[in-house]
Amino acid sequence: MKKQQYPVYTLKNECNDCYKCIRGCHVKAIRIQQGSASVINEKCVACGHCVQICPAGAKRVRNDIDIVKTLILVGKDVYVSLAPSWAGVYDIPKEKMIATLKKLGFKGVSETALGAQEVSIQSAKILNNADKGLFISSACPVIDDYVRLYKSDFAKCITPIASPALTHCGLLKDKLGEDIKVVFIGPCVAKKNEADKHPDLMAAALTFDELNYWIKEEFIDTETIPTDEDCRFVPECSYEGAIYPLEGGMNDTIKRVGIDKDDVTFITVSSLDDFDKALQNINPDNVENKIFVEALGCSGGCINGPCISSDKSRILITSDIYANTRYRDNVPKEPRKVVPIEYTPEPVQKVEYTIDQITKALRKISKHSEEDELNCSGCGYASCRAFVNALIAGDAEPSQCVSYMRKIAVRKAAAMLRCMPSAVVIVDSNMEIVEVNDSFEHMFLSEDMYEIFSSRANGLSGAAIDRIVPFPELFKSALDTGKDIHQEHYVVDNKVYDISIFTIEDNELIGAVISDVTKSELDRSKIAQKAREVITKNIATVQEIASLLGEHMVETELLLSSIAEGFDPSNEGKDVH
Repeated sequence: MKKQQYPVYTLKNECNDCYKCIRGCHVKAIRIQQGSASVINEKCVACGHCVQICPAGAKRVRNDIDIVKTLILVGKDVYVSLAPSWAGVYDIPKEKMIATLKKLGFKGVSETALGAQEVSIQSAKILNNADKGLFISSACPVIDDYVRLYKSDFAKCITPIASPALTHCGLLKDKLGEDIKVVFIGPCVAKKNEADKHPDLMAAALTFDELNYWIKEEFIDTETIPTDEDCRFVPECSYEGAIYPLEGGMNDTIKRVGIDKDDVTFITVSSLDDFDKALQNINPDNVENKIFVEALGCSGGCINGPCISSDKSRILITSDIYANTRYRDNVPKEPRKVVPIEYTPEPVQKVEYTIDQITKALRKISKHSEEDELNCSGCGYASCRAFVNALIAGDAEPSQCVSYMRKIAVRKAAAMLRCMPSAVVIVDSNMEIVEVNDSFEHMFLSEDMYEIFSSRANGLSGAAIDRIVPFPELFKSALDTGKDIHQEHYVVDNKVYDISIFTIEDNELIGAVISDVTKSELDRSKIAQKAREVITKNIATVQEIASLLGEHMVETELLLSSIAEGFDPSNEGKDVH
């Protein structure tokens, strides 16, 4: 069987090596290879934050529409577990949402909030039966994986029950038959991980982005689609579980169940950053009172999920969710369905590198002292030491260090400028020199000027170009017009130059490469003069030879003519003179 692709991946050709995903990744589950950022699957918690912040759109979420289509095509009864945040995202009545999903081929639609209600009841039961301790909600798969991988000491604090989505899947199978297939649809990327880990409960997970794409692909108009009496949630509508996607919604729901003792402290923490800070300096074994933490991976709750697929104000989304929520007067004390899960710690192993390894890696990026360690975070890591740890592990490249690459670029440019035999100068819009090479100084500075400028810390930088070169009008023209200028054999002050002026930034910065060809032009002139002298002599010689040959030819012709006449029979008996 082909291994399933991880829910988050990178389009390599679209990645612009900006390292924004590294800066935004709380667990640094990104590897840079040949300038492209890829997800380290075993370290990733599928929060989807990198997908949200990638400026190039290179980070993508796996598309599982074909998996769901296949289930429908082979004749399976496929039901939707619809995340409660839908009520805030889609501005259509529930009947039309259900009709739309049925048009796509689903057998029926149910609310994930039904599972949330069962989770709240079971969570209240756990709290009522406990004496003390720290309890972390299991509702968010991002938090569950983060605790298991990075806060493994707290794994035992996660309430040992499945998430609302998985609980809902189990509830639907109990109600509608074990053979049905359940597909979750919501704003969460991590639900795809849940589907991969628990295919017996959740056949697949789609995001709202995928749902919108599928609806457009089928040319369905959600506002005009007809409805009928069968357009209702199965097996029934939800109640207070519908506020789960809101920050604090779970805690509110648990309180409605009823807590026997008034000694439970309810805390809501959303985002990995805040959750990480909340667990600092706590030993879970030493907690003397009962603390329940509603922990969410997305800041503000599920309505800020990475695939919420809506530009709607979060205030309006929240308002619409509350407006569509019904509350029960009496919440049952016993859950109808509990899916027990133990969250086993699987800590990501941290490798400790030796001082020699770290020092060697620091030298690779020109960090030779503590002062060199800028900790600028340009590479994506909080410090130079964190970066070199990734460098040693093979998860980073030296090119990520901005200050190092700048030093290399400056050194290369300086070396090239220094070694060029032609004069090179860069001039700004004020007609002031920005940078020159040695050849420029030797070509245009007198001894006195050279001594003056060489004593300055910035050398020729800031000097007016019209005080240095005898042709400033060319620089002025290039700055004003933005056009390159090429002048060969440009004569000025008994000097001959080959000049190329080019634009670096329009009307702001130009560069010039100048060659003094005076000597070579003089040498060519002398050669040309010698050639003309040789040619003149050759012509004279040829003419003299031709003249001599002409005289000789006349004499020869006369001699031969007389001989021929002497042998002519018609002249027999005549005197031949």
